[in-house]
Order: sequence, then C-alpha cells, then structure tokens
Amino acid sequence: MADVVIDAMIAEAVRSERASFAGDLQSISWMAMALGGICGNLFGGYALTNLPIHAIFLLFSALPAMQLLSCGLVEERSIGSEVSSEYLTSNGGSHTINGRGFHEDRMSTEKSKRNISRRKRSHKSAKKGPITESQVNAVHGSLPTKWINSLKMTTVSLFRAFRQPIILRPMSWFFLAHVTVPNISTAMFYYQTEVLKLEASFLGTARVVGWFGLMLGTLTYNRYLKKMKLRRILLFAHIGLSLLSLLDVVLVSRSNLSVGISDKVMTLFGSALSDGINQFKFMPFLILSGQLCPPGIEGTLFALFMSINNFGSTLGSFFGAGLASILNISSGNFDNLLLAVSIQVLCTFFPITFLFLIPKEATGISA
Repeated sequence: MADVVIDAMIAEAVRSERASFAGDLQSISWMAMALGGICGNLFGGYALTNLPIHAIFLLFSALPAMQLLSCGLVEERSIGSEVSSEYLTSNGGSHTINGRGFHEDRMSTEKSKRNISRRKRSHKSAKKGPITESQVNAVHGSLPTKWINSLKMTTVSLFRAFRQPIILRPMSWFFLAHVTVPNISTAMFYYQTEVLKLEASFLGTARVVGWFGLMLGTLTYNRYLKKMKLRRILLFAHIGLSLLSLLDVVLVSRSNLSVGISDKVMTLFGSALSDGINQFKFMPFLILSGQLCPPGIEGTLFALFMSINNFGSTLGSFFGAGLASILNISSGNFDNLLLAVSIQVLCTFFPITFLFLIPKEATGISA
C-alpha cells in the first residue's frame, strides 16, 4: 500500500512539473527505496547477530511507528472539497447564490487559454439559470452519498484510463512476461544452501548487493535510457536477463570452478545485475502511467498495475513449482535442476515475441 501511495503522489507532482522531470522523480523515489533497503539489510543482519529476539521485535515495531508519524507532515486536500469547489467555480462568475453576486474580472488581456476556456464554459452554463441552495447541498451531500458518487466517478475514470492502449497493452505485456517464465527461485535457494553450502548471512549480503544493483539500474535508466523506445529497452532487458540466467546454468553445472570463479562471486554478480536489469523493465511503465493517469485515481491505477504484476508473478511461481514437481526436484534431490534452469533460459525469450503490445513510438517520457 505504501508503494501505491508513493507512486500516486509522484503522479500528482508530475502534473505541476515539466514532463521531462517525470523520470527524475521516479528515480529519486527508487534510489531512496534502494538506500533504505541497503541500510535495512545491514542493520537487520547486525541486530540478528547481536540483539535478543524481543529487542529486535521492539526495535522493528518502533521504526514503522516513526514512519506513521511522518505521514502527518504530508499535506493533502479532501477530494470532496475539490469536487465541490470545481463545481461552483465552473458555474461561477455570472451566477448568484442566495442573492449575492460574484464579480468576474474580464479586463485583463494576459489571461491564459485555460482561463479563456473556463470563461466560455461559464457563459454556456449561465443559460441554465442561477445556482440554488438545493444544488449546493447536492454537491456536498451526506457522507454515504459522497462515497457512492466518488466510487462511481473513480470506477468510470479507471475504466477509461484502462482502455487506453498505452496503459492496457503494457499491462498485458508485463503480465505475460511473468506468466511465460517459470520462477524456480525457491529451488535455487535450497540448492545454494544445501549443495553450495552458502550461509544465510551471505545470502543477506547478496540482497544488499542486489539493492546496489537496483540503484545503479535506476541511475543508468534515468541518464541514458529514458528517451529510448520502450520496445528497444524491453528487448535489451530480456536479452540481458537471458544471459544472466546462463549464469545459473554455469553455477548448477559447476563450470565456474573450472575457471577459478567461486560460487559466492557468481551469486553476488548475478544478484546485482538481475535487480538492475529488472529496473529497466519496471520504471518506463511507472513513468508513463503517472503521466497518463486521470486526476483522482492515481493510487487506484497503480494499485491495479501492482495487482496485475503480482498476480502474474504468482502464476509464474506456480508454473515454476509445477516444473520442479514434474522434474522431481526437491530438497535433497537436484539431479534435474540443470534441465529446469535451461528451460527457464529458453522461456525468458518468450516475452520478446509479445513486444508488439508495446506502443511503437512510446518512450520513457512520452506516449
């Protein structure tokens, strides 16, 4: 939920800035998250080693409490009040409420096109007669009425936004990209701990390196790739993921030992690069969605995207578990793990065949 709220706030901030700054805002957000992940993993490892369990739980319950208090510093306005003010403003100028007139300044010649169009709309609405007190009450209404009207407006706006090809087609591609690649990370985890004898502390270190890779991927995308066509970015990203999957083939086959490369180096190297390349896939769509999302449903749209993304990832894990079951891979039996990894490498190329779903001219800063 916190990620959805953050992305919604970024989408709102993009409206008040130039479109070219959209990638910068997302980059700042992701780099802050990567920095927090690095600090959290290092601090968690230290606490797990040096603090008792009850102190760890107390400490890690205090940190979210601090985050909750910091949310009080975020300024926001009620959607209902904004709707009411927009309704009254769009009918303002030549109207009267309870006999009181509102004067509209038409002497300035330096008004923007937005103010000109707003005055035109107010002229058209003037023909409908003055606003009555019942109309004002209808705008405010009771709390259940507000909720129902807000739900209707959000549903309609979400449906309209979801029908846009620039949003619907990339969502479909991300879903297929997860579903068509079986996720066998659980089997690899057991292989690393039971066969390669990698300690849990080292795997935590690998996660820290992964956060560094995510930070590097964010910087690289924002500096060099955000103006590139999305199809090309996603094509290169999946080719890179396919090559990284070959590292698992090397690791399972133990070919790395023949050239003097340790298992730990292979694991660290693969973790950092995979997180960085995955960021090339994720950031462009977040930026585009933030630019194209209608006002008022930013959080809903991002929640829908994350739900579809997580659902596809869950299905990919199910397919990976099914593949492991078919190949009789389990804890203590990794005879067919090399075959499973090879199948995963081949499946990594399948999402490339669906790149036609990505709009041809779309980039990371424009649709």
